[in-house]
Amino acid sequence: MAEGPDRSGIFAGDDPFAIARAWLAEAEQTELNDPNAIALATAGADGMPNVRMVLLKEIETAAFVFYTNYGSRKAEELAENAQAAFVMHWKSLRRQIRVRGRVEKEDGPKADEYYHSRGLKSRLGAWASHQSQPLASRGTLMAEVAKITATKGLNPPRPPFWGGYRITPVEIEFWADGAHRLHDRFRWTRGAPGDTWQIQRLNP
Repeated sequence: MAEGPDRSGIFAGDDPFAIARAWLAEAEQTELNDPNAIALATAGADGMPNVRMVLLKEIETAAFVFYTNYGSRKAEELAENAQAAFVMHWKSLRRQIRVRGRVEKEDGPKADEYYHSRGLKSRLGAWASHQSQPLASRGTLMAEVAKITATKGLNPPRPPFWGGYRITPVEIEFWADGAHRLHDRFRWTRGAPGDTWQIQRLNP
């Protein structure tokens, strides 16, 4: 592993996922709302990018995981181009993490477990929402929620069209604000998942 100079303090360590988890744990103590929010960027076959906020639900030993509707625009684009990027930004800490990598579905027991950990109304809402599709009115949506509640009951199964995605990165950048805009940046890169990470300090 090639290591840039001066990598100490909040940047120290040989595992970027451990660093990311530590930064997120700090943010959970300082950010008022959704410290796990990420701006997720995807692009379909036409190459036109899209970005939106989603909630990162887990930092695994080698990947980042979020959940969504498989009929959504982001899911359609990931089916066409299984690569994504995201940024986590914490204003309170003046830090950010940028990630680029390859994407695969998480559509098994872990998705079931996370779905059943959500509140009942959120579980029913996942059934009711045809995410990203046109909607006549909020009343139409609430009527669908009422219908789903009546048919699925108090313990609905995970919808077959709802689950997770795992982003396995080939690039992770850790950024911290510096005085006079002389920020600290360290970029971890590798050619493919499983390869050795190379680390470089970047200019602000």
